[in-house]
Amino acid sequence: MAMLESLRGLGYSTATALADIVDNSISANATEVRIDFKWDGPSSRIAILDNGRGMNDGELEGAMRLGDKDPLAVRDASDLGRFGMGLKTASLSQCRRLTVASVRDGVQSCLRWDLDAIALNPDNDWLLYEGPAEGSHAFLSSLESLKAGTLVLWESLDRVVTADHTVDNFNDLIDNVESHLAMVFHRLIQGPSAKLKLLLNGRQVSPWDPFMAGHPAKPWASPVTKHQTKYGSVSVQCHVLPHRDKLTNTEFDDNAGPSGWTAQQGFYVYRNERLLVAGGWLGLGNSRAWNREEAHRLARIRLDIPNTADADWKIDVRKSTARPPVSLRPWLTRLAENTRDRARRVFAYRGSPVPAAGNQPIEQAWRVERLRTGLRYRIDESHPSVAAVLDGSGAQKRVVLAMLRVIEETVPVQRIWLDTVENKETPRTSFEGEPNAAVIEVASVLFNDLIERKGLNVEEARKRMLRTEPFQKYPTLISKLERNK
Repeated sequence: MAMLESLRGLGYSTATALADIVDNSISANATEVRIDFKWDGPSSRIAILDNGRGMNDGELEGAMRLGDKDPLAVRDASDLGRFGMGLKTASLSQCRRLTVASVRDGVQSCLRWDLDAIALNPDNDWLLYEGPAEGSHAFLSSLESLKAGTLVLWESLDRVVTADHTVDNFNDLIDNVESHLAMVFHRLIQGPSAKLKLLLNGRQVSPWDPFMAGHPAKPWASPVTKHQTKYGSVSVQCHVLPHRDKLTNTEFDDNAGPSGWTAQQGFYVYRNERLLVAGGWLGLGNSRAWNREEAHRLARIRLDIPNTADADWKIDVRKSTARPPVSLRPWLTRLAENTRDRARRVFAYRGSPVPAAGNQPIEQAWRVERLRTGLRYRIDESHPSVAAVLDGSGAQKRVVLAMLRVIEETVPVQRIWLDTVENKETPRTSFEGEPNAAVIEVASVLFNDLIERKGLNVEEARKRMLRTEPFQKYPTLISKLERNK
């Protein structure tokens, strides 16, 4: 009994515990799993029903024993288990009564762990009880319509329905579980050839794809790279996601992930298409391990390992942590460095500037000087708007240059960095959020200066504007500019 109570503290959340139960269903060749939350105050319950192959009496008894599987034993390539602990430890981390009923070839078997009943009879050597608890028979009725399948029933949800818990808290938990399952099993439940149908309170769970596959604004995805090891092939594909400027508000919110953009950066480790680790840099880095930083939040890397890699990758009982072996760390570090660098460039330049028509570079107002002592940001005096002021300043040119130098030396770099970290978003630039009239007013001044001072015709001035930051983002507005009469 003491051991059972101790195993309840392995650190499962309700969402991760349910994911472990779904793993068992997938290993049993289920094509559909139904998870139902039923609110009834302290008598609330959660049921998980699958249409897998089911278990006979002997198999069910083995499944209900602690550590029934040898973690070193060879398993089927599609098996998502390892330790033979998930069903019990995941379930008992959430409830005090676990009932499992299974049917195969029309024959039903049912066993349960009941921690409260055991506590009342500590001298009872037989800890497993046959059949459901008194009053719980009706909760197993959904299994009767299946020729094969398994139902897992959680009752006495002492770790879920705690003191002062309300139906609103219960519903919030359901939303949290849905987000987690949508992420963990997204590769198994997405697309017309989905291997699994996952339903939560009768509603089909929609997949959450961390890599935004198919989005037209996605700037980069690498080819799949493979590395052969003694336990099989490890494959990696690196992704950089679009900057917020390229997404609608809904797309930005939907693709942030359950933990938000910054927390979701990094490696996504899969075993048999089931997500084990969602983000983070796996302890990789150069002089020190990388942290999750705003500048790299658009970097996400898909990493697939076979189920024969568990020992080398130090997969834990909860299937929530992974550590790459020493032999793979240099390879993974190189791939991650490249991805982080690409993601940082997209983040720093707000998804732009990209080359203009004809592959001509964009004229930027700021340039970066890389010195031995660090970076310095300078105003580019060749930018059309800056050049216009300097050329027309006459005797005041020295004053204008002094003003530009003051601006350069007082750029609030630290304040911008702190505001970005605290607000989880880069400050607004490039007329973001400004009405078209404001953009036209500024653009018109520069447009007419190019015609009058530089001697360009209307069409030449428009082309020059389209390769000048930030006006290259407004081709429709620029096409309507006319010379002032």
